[in-house]
Amino acid sequence: MSEVLSIVLGGGKGTRLFPLTQVRSKPAVPFGGKFRLVDIPISNCINAHLRQIYILTQFNSASLHLHLAQTYVFDSFTNGFVEILAAEQTFEHSGWFEGTADAVRKNLPHFRTQNPAYYLILSGDQLYRMDLKDLLAKHKESGAAITIACTTVSRENASQLGILKADKNNTITEFLEKPGPTKDISDYKALPSLRTEKIKGDSFLASMGIYVFNAPVMEDCLANELTDFGKEIIPEAISRLKVNAYLFDGYWEDIGTIRSFYQANLDLTTLRPQFDVYDEERPIYTHMRNLPPSKMNFSNMNQSIAAEGCIITNASITNSIVGVRTIIESGASLNGVVCMGADFYETEAQKQKNADERIPNVGIGKGSIVKGAIIDKNACIGEGCRIGIDDINRSDGNYGHYYIVDGIIVIPKNAVFYPGTVI
Repeated sequence: MSEVLSIVLGGGKGTRLFPLTQVRSKPAVPFGGKFRLVDIPISNCINAHLRQIYILTQFNSASLHLHLAQTYVFDSFTNGFVEILAAEQTFEHSGWFEGTADAVRKNLPHFRTQNPAYYLILSGDQLYRMDLKDLLAKHKESGAAITIACTTVSRENASQLGILKADKNNTITEFLEKPGPTKDISDYKALPSLRTEKIKGDSFLASMGIYVFNAPVMEDCLANELTDFGKEIIPEAISRLKVNAYLFDGYWEDIGTIRSFYQANLDLTTLRPQFDVYDEERPIYTHMRNLPPSKMNFSNMNQSIAAEGCIITNASITNSIVGVRTIIESGASLNGVVCMGADFYETEAQKQKNADERIPNVGIGKGSIVKGAIIDKNACIGEGCRIGIDDINRSDGNYGHYYIVDGIIVIPKNAVFYPGTVI
């Protein structure tokens, strides 16, 4: 697998995930109580013994860089690495990345030093578990110049995705980028041999944004000024090269909006989650924090997840994610909450200073009730707060110390809610 170079696209400003991307890039957004989104594609690579991995990013990359440096340290005998390539100025170019293809093109000089035979292009903000060894094997067997990982979707979900038409040999013949909800795409219905059981009725092949390129083909496809893989590079390649579809039948979620992020997190708490983090053969790797086990004092937890290092006292928690180092005080209640936790434990001196300045401690204060919200890291929720439980008009917008996006209350990182706050 040393002949394969993996490239994870870190995305741009991540405006659809704002305010979670206010101080970090999309791949660095915490997920599932202890992970970050970038851990998903990297773990898929490691589980397939792909250990030459670049992460391309240009926006708010400090948090991501720190996470990668602390997490993915390979030994000196494997020649493996996980490295960030941020947008940089050179004598050849001085601007930002202008799209996914442009980001790869501007970093080709770095990639060539690894002398890869194949390039594997992955997204940094998707949730899935794929056997990348099988993907690469099928690509080699097919003799294709490019292979695109595809999944079947309903007509409703096809609106915002790249839709493919493939023949009985899995060769892609046409590509349609984001057809929208009204365009007639009946001609793009997947052949019966390519359909899966997860979609009832008509289904369509959608690109997952995961590509395998033969190295010379990548160089050829990027020898122009086209900036985006999905909109430009792939349609142009289909017109003149053999491009194959690799059908993926597992769970896949594009974490592109606050709503999809919120739902994907809470799905982890169900009895049979669609994305299983308890798979020992294909684990999801992340930063090893060496935290103590979580402690529950006289609390009631129902269909919820608590990451390590939490202290929960006399609280009621339902259908929620409780992130690392979360402190929840007596009488608090969480329902449908994604709590990302904290980066540190406050010392007694810090708590005393907070008390002197009448600032709540990091965590959820006594008697506070939170429903249908995302609480970013290091938030200080004071005693007796009522968040998301009162019958008020929830119009999306920026409300100063919190946001409402897709009808979900989002409390940003390091926010302070003084005792008795009602939103």
